[in-house]
Amino acid sequence: MKKTAFYIHIPFCDHKCIYCDFYSIITSDNISSFLQSLKKEIKYYAENYSSNRIITSIFFGGGTPSLMQPEYLEEIISSIAENYTVSTEAEITMETNPGTVDKDKLQKFRSSGINRISIGVQSFNDDELKFLTRVHNSNTAVETLHIASEVGFENISLDLIFNLPKQTKQMWLSNLKQAIQLPIKHISTYSLILERGTILNKMVLDGKVKMQSDDHDADLYETTIEFLTQNGFYQYEVSNFAKPGYECNHNNAYWQYKDYLGLGTSAHSFVDGKRWWNFSSLKRYISEIDTNGNAIANYEELSPEEFHNEYVMLALRSSGIKLNKYKKTFGDNWLKKNYSYLEKLENENFIFLNDSNIKLTKKGYTVCDEILQNIL
Repeated sequence: MKKTAFYIHIPFCDHKCIYCDFYSIITSDNISSFLQSLKKEIKYYAENYSSNRIITSIFFGGGTPSLMQPEYLEEIISSIAENYTVSTEAEITMETNPGTVDKDKLQKFRSSGINRISIGVQSFNDDELKFLTRVHNSNTAVETLHIASEVGFENISLDLIFNLPKQTKQMWLSNLKQAIQLPIKHISTYSLILERGTILNKMVLDGKVKMQSDDHDADLYETTIEFLTQNGFYQYEVSNFAKPGYECNHNNAYWQYKDYLGLGTSAHSFVDGKRWWNFSSLKRYISEIDTNGNAIANYEELSPEEFHNEYVMLALRSSGIKLNKYKKTFGDNWLKKNYSYLEKLENENFIFLNDSNIKLTKKGYTVCDEILQNIL
């Protein structure tokens, strides 16, 4: 049975934050129509991809999936289970924002089958939250995390953003210190990135906001790695840290180059070396599903070189290149060609290099993009 992950993009949101470039809409129109289209899309792909596959994870992203009623997500989970073989140990994650759920709603989400929750805290500093135009404050964030634990969620993750304008090292450390005091098993930390088309990007172009230097960003990232690894969190990917045994299975499916099916608006899929993605517009998505059963906007089939480079990039960003598996898939020409450079990286403490694995060190993670550029 081939392990496969499911990603479900729920586009509905209550507010568009200034930095967000994910497809989301601030409306309640077409919520029921979207659900019916999702169920049709689930059945459509089952015809080609349900046999000899086992679903190991389901991830509800967005948008804000927790805006939906628990019964809404439960219906989607049931539809997947009716059309595919779902592992009894499948990880089922829901992204949520503080302030969109209360104790009763979280209990119902847990009863619906959600067993992992990822909470978009972003900061425990109220001034930073206001800058990011988040709808919650720090007290609400802390309360939401405690309530999630109280109703029985053991596997709780939170997101934090660093390198905000005017954010000092001490301010960022304060966020990290607050985070590890909470009942969480996983932390995702992201540097504030300017994305085209976002409100933040326009604010920077207009001179209303000044971003911090790359050196400051690197310093905060090194601080993150040092602090979290010293406090019981293992770094298993460039931006992700987990307590032992709590790595995100769904994210690992991406980084370990396993198959995944993405359903809903703007979702991407990768199956058997072929990648495709859906239309973003909700109305277009619903129309395409009604007409064709799918909403594919475009696709690509990777060349052998593209396949290799993506494999190496994703492996080095996460748990490393497992050499036995690599050689069976690609041979050893690339390894021989780059071996002297890899030895140089090992001597300078950027990678661990042995007979079974090539993995970035803490120091290597800080210059991951540069290393990848040099070897690919």
